[in-house]
Amino acid sequence: MSMFYLIFFSWVLVSLSYLVLLGSATWCLQDFVEQSNRQFEQKTDRFWEFSEQTNSWVEVELPYDLVSCVNDNCTKAGLIDRTTTETREEHLDREYDTPKQKGSLEKKDGGVEENSDVVLPLRKRVSLTKMSETSIWVTGVSGSVYERFWNGVQWVIAPHDLPVSAGPTISVFMFNQTILALSEAGFLYQMQMSENSQPLWVEFMPALDQGTNKKAERNSVTQIKSGVVSYNGEKVTGSLFTDFSAMPARRVYFCTKNGLLLELIEVETPRWVNHGQPPGANVAAIADAASIRPEVVYTISSTGDLYEYDRTSKPSWKKHIWSKGTASNASLIPSTGCTIHGLIGDHSISLFLLTKGGNLIERRIQQRKWKWIVHGSPKDHRLTSITPVLQDESNEKTVSLFFTTSAGTIFEYQLLKHAGISQENQIPEGWLSHMHPPHAKVARGIPGLPLQVGRVLFPLDDGRLAELHLSGLGGENSGPTNQLNVRRKAPIKYVWSILDAPETEGWNAEYCTEDRGPMNCITGIKDEPNDSGTTRMARRRKASQAHHDYLLPSSLGGGLESPREEYNLPDNWINTNYRLRVMHGGRSFFFITDGGFTFEYLYAENVWLWLRHDHSTPMKGALGNYNGSLYVVDIYGSLLIRERNSNELGWINCTAMRKGRQVMGGPPWEGMTGKAMKVTAEDALFFVSKNGRLLQFTVALRKFKWKDCRHPPSTKVACIVDQEQFRENVVFVVGRNGRLYQYNKVTELWHEHYQSQHLIISLLPGTAMRTSSMSLTGSLFMLSQDGGLVEYHWNVWEGWNWVEHGAPDKGVTLVGSPGPCFEGNQLFLIGSDGKVYLRYMDQMTWRWKNCGFPHNGKKKDKNPRQVGDRDTKEEICIDEDFAASSKKEDLQRLNKNCNPKVAATRPIAFSEDSVVFELRDSRLAEMRRVEDKYWEWARTISTPTSSCFANYWTALAS
Repeated sequence: MSMFYLIFFSWVLVSLSYLVLLGSATWCLQDFVEQSNRQFEQKTDRFWEFSEQTNSWVEVELPYDLVSCVNDNCTKAGLIDRTTTETREEHLDREYDTPKQKGSLEKKDGGVEENSDVVLPLRKRVSLTKMSETSIWVTGVSGSVYERFWNGVQWVIAPHDLPVSAGPTISVFMFNQTILALSEAGFLYQMQMSENSQPLWVEFMPALDQGTNKKAERNSVTQIKSGVVSYNGEKVTGSLFTDFSAMPARRVYFCTKNGLLLELIEVETPRWVNHGQPPGANVAAIADAASIRPEVVYTISSTGDLYEYDRTSKPSWKKHIWSKGTASNASLIPSTGCTIHGLIGDHSISLFLLTKGGNLIERRIQQRKWKWIVHGSPKDHRLTSITPVLQDESNEKTVSLFFTTSAGTIFEYQLLKHAGISQENQIPEGWLSHMHPPHAKVARGIPGLPLQVGRVLFPLDDGRLAELHLSGLGGENSGPTNQLNVRRKAPIKYVWSILDAPETEGWNAEYCTEDRGPMNCITGIKDEPNDSGTTRMARRRKASQAHHDYLLPSSLGGGLESPREEYNLPDNWINTNYRLRVMHGGRSFFFITDGGFTFEYLYAENVWLWLRHDHSTPMKGALGNYNGSLYVVDIYGSLLIRERNSNELGWINCTAMRKGRQVMGGPPWEGMTGKAMKVTAEDALFFVSKNGRLLQFTVALRKFKWKDCRHPPSTKVACIVDQEQFRENVVFVVGRNGRLYQYNKVTELWHEHYQSQHLIISLLPGTAMRTSSMSLTGSLFMLSQDGGLVEYHWNVWEGWNWVEHGAPDKGVTLVGSPGPCFEGNQLFLIGSDGKVYLRYMDQMTWRWKNCGFPHNGKKKDKNPRQVGDRDTKEEICIDEDFAASSKKEDLQRLNKNCNPKVAATRPIAFSEDSVVFELRDSRLAEMRRVEDKYWEWARTISTPTSSCFANYWTALAS
């Protein structure tokens, strides 16, 4: 019986265990299913991605596509969307308009300096190289190379760009009277003189020593990352700076993109030595090239460690390590350091470096003993580059170093000479802020260039240069020999002078010429005195005005001014300003009707005919033309391309592409009339989005790509005034507040142009006018809100100036967009009375002409008034018969559906001698220039939408 109970108890126990296990398994399975079915829960709308171009984290725009790429085959793997209900445009506007500057730092003079958390982008292509006291070479943000040369009268600029096939340039070196340039792709080029004594660049490839490092020779092509010139114990950027002409033979050390250390010993018969790399590390930058000890090089690895290379010692590579407890946050920035001899004694040598945390450290050797010294940084600032300066020999107490912060400000750090062996040898409160030039920031991470005692040159983040110099010494018009007695007892005060850059960087400096005069590339000659006995200086406008031509939009709206009024665009704004578009000069143009149809007026087989281009959605306007393709916008804001593929015409929806946006405006013109378009591998068209942002759409080589250029912080973009016609790489726009702004395509920065408060610009496209492609002198023409003509003029003597031309006559205001312009001195405009007016320059004086409007049955003018005619009365380019025929009683004799007055639609330059206007009855009228002297109405063109003499040929495009 007991056995039975035992068996029964065992059976119950096993059953309960089974039930427990089953229950546990069921619970685990349910939990596993729940875990498998869980989805990613998004709790924020802010995500970042790492940008290799800027070497920093950049906030992404939502929605954001998650893309998986395997062997260049990319597929969409997921999507990060917004958690809120706000639109994408509202989200971008909110993020962009949020103030990002926090905190402040009091200056010595009681002022307040901004302390920004925003880190400026790293301009990797920018560098400054001093070839001599009169020659400074610059590589710009665009990758161009130019020289600032003192010709005895003024500083002039000469271009030295590498061939287009070489790509952008990142640095220049002077080696034994030979100039070398390093391209962004990692290849060296040597400047040589051609047979006709013209400089040209020749590729200079490293021929590595086969016996030095066999492993490195496996790479067929050696790509160079950076380099430093050695001066037999003195480094070119060191504090003991000397003119190269007085120096002995020197060497150049390079680090390659794969982390090797190379040495160039000779150029004429190229001799290269490959020193390899530290064991288990690489060479990311050269901190010092034989300045501390001859033929000893100090390098920094990509992990931030300091190494020493000495070919005469074994092992040749040594690592400088930190003592225990002091190595936290001591990783170094791979960059060139600064060496100072005799800081605390005749036998001391100090190498100053920066950490990745933005602190200054010193590696000092004295009596053969090395030590680390941490100097820190200004409060709430991160240091990004060191600029050594030429020391005043009369100053035996202190040594100064200059530093650029991540926010673009300059600090001076003063150290006491011979302060003993104490680690704290800096002066109390030794950090002095020199801020930055007005409305400009200093380029982050790029060392400045010492010119002479009391003068230092810095690259700016916006592509220009700035000189920090003692008051009374230096500046744009000061040559290298202008010295100042620095022993005076007056307090030393540094001031800023901004130096212009060439058009390749989007600025206004003109290149030198071979002509006799102050702009000569070799020897400048002062201008001859004029009749009044005064001599005109070749450069430049008042220094006080130079800083205020360009304003940083972020500096406005800081509470000093009340918010500016925003103006709205009319409903028919697109159709009025983008109804007509030239496709092929003199042979074809497009016409968008009010009903949304797209017609092309084409000259084929000696016949003019209308060709209809059908699409499923109605169109609003033709926004651009590039390489035979038309860019149009439909009623929904989608950007479409109409182009021919083989023998067929097709449509491409650009808004449907990645990061595509809805648009409402584009560039007013494809180029200046009579000038060939310059085609490059970076060509792009700019458009205005429906929410007022500037968009860049790359079109070169059909590598279509959208880029959001945003808008000025203080306003949204209303329209584009000019795209790269007046200034290369610059897009001028009008904000919805009626102010003029510009966007620099190279630096990706916005600037506001100085404008008086009473001047409000109409929200209409403008026209650029330049007298010559060889000169930057010219004007932007716009309309003011009250219907007057406004000119924004630039010349090298006075800089930017506003000129208000007003209206052509009493009771007449100007309507529609200004333009087109011809020959740099003739501009067409449309009056509120339906007449065309010509604004032209006659012997340096602007004049008006009334060109009226066309008339049906008008006979050709037998005695036309020429543009060159001079008369004190109003000039009219039509004859008396035509004027008489325009009277009201004559108009009544016409077809009741005809109205020959000119509409406010923006006209187009159909050719170098032809303008096409739209009339109020929907017909078109062409005005031609005869004998290059005067303009006359040539013909009227019936359109498919006009009921006035509706005789036209039409066909359907297929």
